[in-house]
Amino acid sequence: MRQVMIGTLQGIRHDFRMMRIETPWGPWEAAPLDEVIALMRGLAAPWWVAGGYAIELAVGHPCREHEDVDIALLRRDQLAVRRLLDGWDVHAAVVPQTLRPWAVDEVLPEPAHDIWVREHPDGPWRFQLMLDEADGKEWLYRRDPRIRRPLTELTVENDGFHRLAPEVQLLYKSKSRRPKDETDFEVVLPLLSDGQRRWLDEALATEHATHPWRERLRHDP
Repeated sequence: MRQVMIGTLQGIRHDFRMMRIETPWGPWEAAPLDEVIALMRGLAAPWWVAGGYAIELAVGHPCREHEDVDIALLRRDQLAVRRLLDGWDVHAAVVPQTLRPWAVDEVLPEPAHDIWVREHPDGPWRFQLMLDEADGKEWLYRRDPRIRRPLTELTVENDGFHRLAPEVQLLYKSKSRRPKDETDFEVVLPLLSDGQRRWLDEALATEHATHPWRERLRHDP
């Protein structure tokens, strides 16, 4: 990856080695988070760190290994990020379980939100972009647009960049409940405020009424 480095992120030292993962579309070998952040600083539109790193940054120390680096932005800013990545090999999952090249200045169709990025076609995938939905000044949860939140409350500033609020990231993670999602829930739950717990509980009630996290959100100290 292009060698642009920034300082330590809020004292976090990412000592876990990035795993190399084989996929049907080629190997994943995620770039260091600080390199991806340095690259994304060139984007004028809003963007934020998402996925497991959003949880880790909220906790303040490494919690587990990471398979990838997720960066999210609004769908309406997709052309700006694609132009930023001119010269990179960028593919989009326009149809589920498939990837195809995403050309500069191409507007992706609405269902497409998952984008993989690497330096060149022969290299490993380095980070992932996720397109989020918005209605004016409100963020919309793409899996259930009844769940909304002011854009001003979607992210938290973190050492000069933004990360997704942990309660919102947990909502995304609530669907699969993979071991890593359960780990992320466990480590960040004690740090959630009453307001954050209420928001996530209400969001889960809308999409997953019987989700087991709801009981713990209401009763765990």
